[in-house]
Order: sequence, then structure tokens, then C-alpha cells
Amino acid sequence: MRKHILASLALATLASCSGTAPDNGEKEGVTTVLPEQKNEVTVMKLTRGDFHHELVSNGKVAAGTFADLCFRTSEVVAKVWVKNGSFVRKGQKLAELDLFALNNSLAQTRNALAQARLEMHDVLIGQGYQPDNLDAVPAEVMELARVKSGYDRALAQHEAAQHAVEQATLTAPFDGVVANLFDKQYGMAKSGTPFCRIISTSAMEVDFTVLENELPLIKVGDQVEVMPYASAAGTHTGRISEINPMVDDNGMVRVRAQVGAGSKLYDGMNVRVSVKRSVPDQMVVPRTAIVLRSGKQVLFTVQDSVAMWNYVTTGLENMTEYTLVNWEESGLQEGMTVITSGNINLAHESPVKVIGD
Repeated sequence: MRKHILASLALATLASCSGTAPDNGEKEGVTTVLPEQKNEVTVMKLTRGDFHHELVSNGKVAAGTFADLCFRTSEVVAKVWVKNGSFVRKGQKLAELDLFALNNSLAQTRNALAQARLEMHDVLIGQGYQPDNLDAVPAEVMELARVKSGYDRALAQHEAAQHAVEQATLTAPFDGVVANLFDKQYGMAKSGTPFCRIISTSAMEVDFTVLENELPLIKVGDQVEVMPYASAAGTHTGRISEINPMVDDNGMVRVRAQVGAGSKLYDGMNVRVSVKRSVPDQMVVPRTAIVLRSGKQVLFTVQDSVAMWNYVTTGLENMTEYTLVNWEESGLQEGMTVITSGNINLAHESPVKVIGD
């Protein structure tokens, strides 16, 4: 038994020391080689052109012309012909007070004026002058007669009563829209308190602010687009009418633009304002052409089907484009092919495939 075990160990040792292994036809490692992938990009030619500068701000609509109408006396409102939002024409009746008391007061002052006129004539006759020839009465005598008879006081009271009757009917001073009408028919009108407001829709104004460093980019007469946050009101165009020559504590400057938008813009409406101005002879590239590398702006160009890395500095910008500043110092030349998309993961000298302009 012992001899059999020793023989087996000897055979095993011999086999292990021989250095040979069975050839099973398998490889100990696998190497996979992928074909080189080219980044697909779109391009454009670097050329000069007009840059449409756009400055965006938030603003508020204000009526260019409005009038707060009020009754001069406190009486019951007899009639109301309009309501909030009604479009009215110049001279159109809006509301009217109860005229009984006012007409009664007018009649009393008319009688008092007639009596004062008779007393004035008596004074003139007493001075030796004929009432039917007042032009011949000296000025000092006429003044004395008017004072003694109380004619001037009666005339003033009559004119005041007549004016009160006229003011008892509110009429539109110009074409516009009715607003802030809250009193009802048969209610008591408050003297001196606005009954309603008429807002002219021929020209609305938009107040907005710009940063101090943006002042050189705008001027009076520049075109603006006004876009209410209420999308149903649409987009309206206008022009800057004034720039307030004062910078507030926050470094902002107030600007006003006139917009002719009919009745679609309301007084107090919040809007988005876009100021547009054309700047000629600029090197313009799409915003998508500029990427950031280590906090710096980079523009890729194509040379011999590879992407070339160019550091650039942008100037003006709008929603879709940049202008390039000192672009010649970056090694760029007019007519170069610029990558406009597909450049997010590009590196210097990455192979690219142009798929479109």
C-alpha cells in the first residue's frame, strides 16, 4: 500500500514539472478595437453683418391720457348710461344727477338777477342816466350802481347755479374706455370724488427700467416690442419717447415708450419690453457656437475635418446671437467655417463630420 501511494506522488510531481498544459484553443485575453467616431456638427461661414441688439426688461402700462370725472354737487344719481369697459366717444353722455333741486336753484338765481338788474336801472335813473343807453354811463357811475343794486353778486350766483346744472351731466372729454366706475343708479354721488375715469386708447405708455451700463445701447426713437403676460393681448410695437436723465440708488434708469395698441392694453398691465436696435458691420455668431472651457469662451472652427479651438470674447448679445470683440486677435479670419452645433463635447483637433449648414 505504501509503495502504491509513493508511485502516485511521483507521477504527479513529474507531470507538474514538465511545464506543458493542454491546448484547449482558448485565448487568455480579448482585445476589442472600436472604429474612430467623428462628431457630427453643423457649420456656418464667419462673415460680417448687421446685429439686431435686443434689451429685455419688465414694465408696466400706463395711460398716456386719462381724465377723472366727478360731479360738483352731492345729489342722487338719476341715470348711468355706461359701465366699466365701455368704449365712449367724445361728448357722449355718461351719467346724470337728479336735476330737480339744481333747476330750482337756477330759477331762483335767475329771478334774483332780474330783480338786481331793475334795482341797478333805478340807481342809474336817479343819477340822471337812461337804462336803455348804458354805453353813455361813466364807468365809475356804472360800478356804483352795480354795487348798490347787488347786481354783480346776483350775476355770480346765477352763473354758479347754471354751471352746477351743466356739470350735473358727465360727458366724455375724448374717445376712450370707461374705468373705475363703481357708483350705481339711485346712489348718492359724492362731490369732488371721481365718479369714473376715461382712459384714452389712442396712445398708451409703457414705463420700464434699464441698467446704467445699458444706457449707451438705447436712444429716443428706438423701436420696442411690448408683450403682455396675458398672451391673448398679443404683441405690440412702439418707440422710446423719453429717457429720465437720473440713475436711482439701484443703478437703474427709467425709460418710457409710447405704444399704440388700441383697447388691448390696460392701464397698470404688466408687460415684457424688448428694445431692438440694428448695429451694422459686426461679426455675428449664433449663441450655440460659443461654449465654455475652464470658464473661458471658446469658438470651434473646422480645418481639414478637425475642430480647432479658439478663445474668443463676446460683446453684444440678444436671444439668439453674439457679437465677437477683437476677433482677429483670436486668430479668426472672415470666411472661416465655424461650428454652430454639436460642439458640446468637442476637444482641440477632434475629428468632425459636417452634416449641414
